[in-house]
Amino acid sequence: MNTDHPLRYALVNELHARPFPALSAPCVAAYIAIKEPQEAHNRDRRLDRAHLLALLDRHASAHPQPDATHFSGPLGRADVKWESHTEFVTYSAFTPGLSSRAFDPAEMEVFPEDWVEQAPGKRVAAVLIRVEMMEDEAAMLAKLEEWFVPESLAVARVVEGAALIAGDFRIDPAGNMRFAVFVRPDTGARRIGRIVQRLCEVETYRAMSMLGLMRARGLTGRLNTLDPRLSDLVSGLDGVARPAESALHELLAISAELESLAVQHSFRFGATGAYEAIVNQRIAALREERVQGRQTFGEFMMRRYDPAMRTVKSAEARLVSMAERAQRAAELLRTRVDVERSAQNQKLLESMDRRADLALRLQHTVEGLSVVAISYYAVSLAGYVAYPLIEEFGVSKGVAMAVLTPLVVLGVWGALRRIKAGMQ
Repeated sequence: MNTDHPLRYALVNELHARPFPALSAPCVAAYIAIKEPQEAHNRDRRLDRAHLLALLDRHASAHPQPDATHFSGPLGRADVKWESHTEFVTYSAFTPGLSSRAFDPAEMEVFPEDWVEQAPGKRVAAVLIRVEMMEDEAAMLAKLEEWFVPESLAVARVVEGAALIAGDFRIDPAGNMRFAVFVRPDTGARRIGRIVQRLCEVETYRAMSMLGLMRARGLTGRLNTLDPRLSDLVSGLDGVARPAESALHELLAISAELESLAVQHSFRFGATGAYEAIVNQRIAALREERVQGRQTFGEFMMRRYDPAMRTVKSAEARLVSMAERAQRAAELLRTRVDVERSAQNQKLLESMDRRADLALRLQHTVEGLSVVAISYYAVSLAGYVAYPLIEEFGVSKGVAMAVLTPLVVLGVWGALRRIKAGMQ
């Protein structure tokens, strides 16, 4: 009897799905990340797989499983690693040995230019990492001064001094971000692989999170336009210069636009927060130590990267605040409109009451006139009928009419009362 959950093994295997590479110094790591410019999380992932197979077929390499989200295998002299993520795919190529020229653009040719141009997306990160054996600190710093821009150079010993890493977070003329890694002779291959992998992830997730900054800047411009309009409407809530319904319609239009902006930016801002957390976690995992007073990677991020992330958070918070303010103002305006409508309804009811009183008075008047009119004709008819009968008694017609008139009037009045009572 099988008592295991049907996903038990799949969930456990996911923990081991993306192992770190095992690297031996000296070597070179070439890394690229490719992302669809729009709606990358809803992209057709079959195109990603087809692009990977096109690279593998150039070297007659084996193919991954049909539904694989990661793959590792040989690619000529290099070992290639492919991973599919929510918004992007990454390719890593690890080649043993070093070229005589540090960070030679030819080292990136493991990913041919024509193949990169055919990618189902655009390159969001391209990294070259040079892994050498550790030497005298002065000699290593001299190389770093030659390879990188001193003003933005970040240097640190990592993982209890197992390696020294450096980079300036600048894109070189060939379009690559460059990092140097010097490792102790006793550093294990998997530890070297973890250090290299984390550097690649720091750059990739930094680039992905910075996409939120571009969106935040565009959003800020739009909020700067909506904010004065919203403030004017809110400040005029207690005034009577503008009809409440007109103000409510404009306020609802602003609220709708704010909700639309929130929908458009919610995924990007959420992803930016997640990517920022990964960047900080990867840097913390390196366990940096300062080298001769140089700034560490964490300090570089604190000075150059954190302000960008705070800008994103500020824009997101401002959007939420304006949407809530517009909602509160709309509720107040709706209350004001309801009060005004209640007052109008009250006046309408009072007017209807007055009309009902007038109608009742008119009805009584008409009833009185009706009694008189009907009685007039009824007395005439009764006189014609009664006169021949009373003529024998010597009663004049005038006397007969005088006697009949009150009787007829009372009879007509009584008949109308009964008819009215029966209709109620």
